[in-house]
Amino acid sequence: MKVLVHIDDAEQWREALARRLPNAEVFTSSAPAEKRREADYLAVWKPSAELLGEPERLKGIVNLGAGVDALLGNPGLPEGVPIVKLRDAGMAELIGDYVRYGILHFQRDFDRYRRQQARCDWREHAVVDKADWPVGVLGLGAIGAKVAAMVAADGFPVHGWSRSEKSLDGITCHHGDKGLAELLDQVMSLVLLLPDTCATRHVIDADALAKLPEGASLINPGRGTLIDEAALLDALGHDGDDEGNTEGRLRGALLDAFPEEPLPEDSPLWRHPRVWVTPHMAGPTPLGAALDQVAEALLAFEAGKALDTVDPEAGY
Repeated sequence: MKVLVHIDDAEQWREALARRLPNAEVFTSSAPAEKRREADYLAVWKPSAELLGEPERLKGIVNLGAGVDALLGNPGLPEGVPIVKLRDAGMAELIGDYVRYGILHFQRDFDRYRRQQARCDWREHAVVDKADWPVGVLGLGAIGAKVAAMVAADGFPVHGWSRSEKSLDGITCHHGDKGLAELLDQVMSLVLLLPDTCATRHVIDADALAKLPEGASLINPGRGTLIDEAALLDALGHDGDDEGNTEGRLRGALLDAFPEEPLPEDSPLWRHPRVWVTPHMAGPTPLGAALDQVAEALLAFEAGKALDTVDPEAGY
């Protein structure tokens, strides 16, 4: 079995994967072209179209992350080659911490206190009880379900939404178009953890934002394509007063994913007073747990075992 690894810190990944697969030949994309052509499997994150087209007998691809939109949208992706993606691998807890920070940021008025600090304004705001701050989580896959459970454990009422009907302990679950409208109507913080598919692109548009209560907040550690940026800016308002109440209805947004990354310097999101931008850092892939999944998938591929593979039509 010959495995080609392509990711940042690829040599570290190669060494660790080789220890887990002592009978495999593991090399990185910096290997000579003739070696790359021999690869049976790819373990990759955002490879080039040229790299995807090089192996002459490719049997499978392991995507070294939960999001497969970049891989599925790559023009070099060979047809008919099965793809396995990482499913959580420790990312959910990190994303959960990011989400919990974002919820508390708004629920405990840290955005307002930061603006008051700039004016030396010593003024306390009444605390809104957690029970009165419902949170919505769009996307109840492996990561979304765990994040929803973490938020619920903190004492917030949690509403979750998925395309098809689900049932999760401690979570009020909604599904379908009607369920999405019901969820949006009542949550003060909306968390986006959906995959990038044709059905989810711009799922948060002007209509969706208008359904949120006045003063709601948006937290996106998911995919950048989920949000209509122009509609978001309109909902936020382009000018704000010292209390953060602008001509828009949305109180603020914590954004970690964008359609174009890095976020272009001329994007108005960088400078908006009620937007917090982070550089797609909410859920980095922990090496140890991820490598266990990669090794397991490669051994299953080689043994001809059934695997839960990505559906290119569905996008996940």
